[in-house]
Amino acid sequence: MATILRKWSYQYQWLYDAIARFSALAVGGEARFRQLPLKGIPIHRDTPILDLCCGAGQTTHFLVQYSDQVTGLDASPLALQRAKSRVPQANYVEGLAEALPFSNATFDLVQTSVALHEMTPDQLTQILQEVYRVLQPGGVFACIDLHQPHNPLFVPGLTLFMTLFETETAWQFVQMDLANKLRAIGFQDCKQQLYAGGSLQIVQAKK
Repeated sequence: MATILRKWSYQYQWLYDAIARFSALAVGGEARFRQLPLKGIPIHRDTPILDLCCGAGQTTHFLVQYSDQVTGLDASPLALQRAKSRVPQANYVEGLAEALPFSNATFDLVQTSVALHEMTPDQLTQILQEVYRVLQPGGVFACIDLHQPHNPLFVPGLTLFMTLFETETAWQFVQMDLANKLRAIGFQDCKQQLYAGGSLQIVQAKK
């Protein structure tokens, strides 16, 4: 259902960044948007963090301010090239989120920003299972992503955004209860917070 704008947003980084910054205004700007999933999570300089589906490093830029052990993973070589240029302090690995090239119990924190809605239901299940596998016991998965608004004032904006830039997977994702899906995989203490009239969700869950 997306338009040519979706293709352009991935082809031209300046367009993607402009869209991201505009969208983030709903929660107080991009800096707050990128760090909302980390709220309340203890992070130290030696905390191993995986930035899952890191893209061009938009969130990686903030993660390296918390830890010296940040790894960004993405399937796109072009995205990783952009991320390395933007945030050279992190390590980067090319790979699929549904088949993570890491050993069991590697990370204390796995975070992802507005990426899960890009996945098919089967991919999403595989990804969350992989996240569970690579987390250390007591580790945390944190994400920010789209959600079905509870405030009707936000419905037109989200609908327009998804029509212009997203595919069918996003429409399926906003109808899903992500916290319950995480519990089914084995995560505990699943917490969900809604922002921007419910059109954005923050979910944190522990292994």
